[in-house]
Amino acid sequence: MTIQPAPIKPTISRELFDRIDIRAGTIRQVQDVAASKKLVKLLVDFGDHTRQILAGIKGERANPQELSGRQTLFVVNLEPKTMAGELSEGMLMDIGYADGITPVLALPETPVPDGARAG
Repeated sequence: MTIQPAPIKPTISRELFDRIDIRAGTIRQVQDVAASKKLVKLLVDFGDHTRQILAGIKGERANPQELSGRQTLFVVNLEPKTMAGELSEGMLMDIGYADGITPVLALPETPVPDGARAG
């Protein structure tokens, strides 16, 4: 499969990029959000704490439960947001959604300690 890459977004300063907190976390539990056709609730271990993060992946995976135990990247310093009656405390990083292809997880090359920062 090939895509036409999207134009590169406008340049931002290194200082602005440094304000985004991207960390590795391990998905410990995947739960259905009954009030939503798209959302699942992920309970994610960041080493020193666990967060609830909602992800719109129901239609992308036959079995979202397969993500349990997987380590991937998350943005952890977004404002909490309530969706379908559930609180999300971050954002799952994936690759492909914005380009209209089935998304895949952004995975560390090898396991790293939960809570390790990207950048």
